[in-house]
Amino acid sequence: FRFKDSLAEDLRRADLVVSHAGAGSCLETLEKGKPLIVVINEKLMNNHQLELAKRLHRGGHVLYCNCSTLVETLQSMDLASLKPFPPGQPEKFALFLDKVVGLQ
Repeated sequence: FRFKDSLAEDLRRADLVVSHAGAGSCLETLEKGKPLIVVINEKLMNNHQLELAKRLHRGGHVLYCNCSTLVETLQSMDLASLKPFPPGQPEKFALFLDKVVGLQ
């Protein structure tokens, strides 16, 4: 997509999502419980996309590749091996912030 106000309906209907490794795209897809293949943009400086993809892959939550290996990844993927992404825990972050700023 070039631009879309929301991908929520597309994500709901998807059996598989192939996306760039932007944090928002990855987390929104994983929170919906959809299998995800992350395609790294190798031309980025200080490639945070690669860092995020590797971390999510180490946790067993995504498969990742680059543009030149996408077809191979699709042909050899084992989506059953992917682990569900754990839900966020905003209350823990709030408690941490309270402690840091001295409210606790």
